[in-house]
Amino acid sequence: MDYMINLLQTLLFVLLFPIFLFSQSFSIDDDLDRSIYFDSIPTKVISLAPNITEMIYQLNVGDKLVGNTKYCYFPEDAKSVSKVGDILTINYEKIIELQPDVIFLTVEGNQKHVYEKLMNLGFKVFVSNPRDYEGIKKTFKDLGKVFGKRQLAKIKIQEWDSTLAQIKSDSKNFTRKTVMILVELNPIMIAGKNTFINTYIETCNMKNFSEEAQLNYPIFSRETVIERDPDIIVYPSSGKESIKTLTDTYPEWASLSAIKNNRVFFVDRDLYFRPGPRFIEALTDFYSRLAKTSSID
Repeated sequence: MDYMINLLQTLLFVLLFPIFLFSQSFSIDDDLDRSIYFDSIPTKVISLAPNITEMIYQLNVGDKLVGNTKYCYFPEDAKSVSKVGDILTINYEKIIELQPDVIFLTVEGNQKHVYEKLMNLGFKVFVSNPRDYEGIKKTFKDLGKVFGKRQLAKIKIQEWDSTLAQIKSDSKNFTRKTVMILVELNPIMIAGKNTFINTYIETCNMKNFSEEAQLNYPIFSRETVIERDPDIIVYPSSGKESIKTLTDTYPEWASLSAIKNNRVFFVDRDLYFRPGPRFIEALTDFYSRLAKTSSID
């Protein structure tokens, strides 16, 4: 009798085990339109992009991160993760040693040859390209699925959407001003309309200085800046920069409306320029600064 019971249990296991395995497997299309297959939720991952690293921690799965880059220093726990390189240099030997289940990288943050090399080494590579707010949400949703955190990702995104909608509503009565978001001072590189950074401007009912440009990050001459005379300038700061930083580089900018009216916002580069989960924090900060300037119009 015991023999028959054991035999039935064995047969049941043999029949159901493939179904169990199949139920654990899933696939996701990355931003290169490739279907990435997973047999199960990964336990060891590498992030080659700071925004991806931040998303991983937002999903409470930072313990699965076995490698990241030297630019992945937020949140604090990310600093102690093994470093496998930076934007230009990747330590492939270290990656091979770590044997990750999947490697995450971005189109804008990583070079094509890095992707190709990792693929040739036989690693599973997931590529994201969050160019706007919808792209940020897609990447976060994808990661939620990869790590079995779909519900948490959904809740977070609902919170983001709610905050964005409230800011958009509250900004309707703002006087529409021209905003120049400087990505670099020399050369003068401005965030264009086709970037996630433009969402700050658009949501708060402002006009992008470079809205006619087709490039994501067009470069302008110092003379063009004078001609267009932005009402507000946003510039990334390490804490040492001031209006003098701008006028020392381009003395003629002292005549700009933004500078004469003290409407230069010095902001945290990582907070504002990373297409990650702190995007909403940056948007809220931008809105608050605009609200202060609008109150004195």
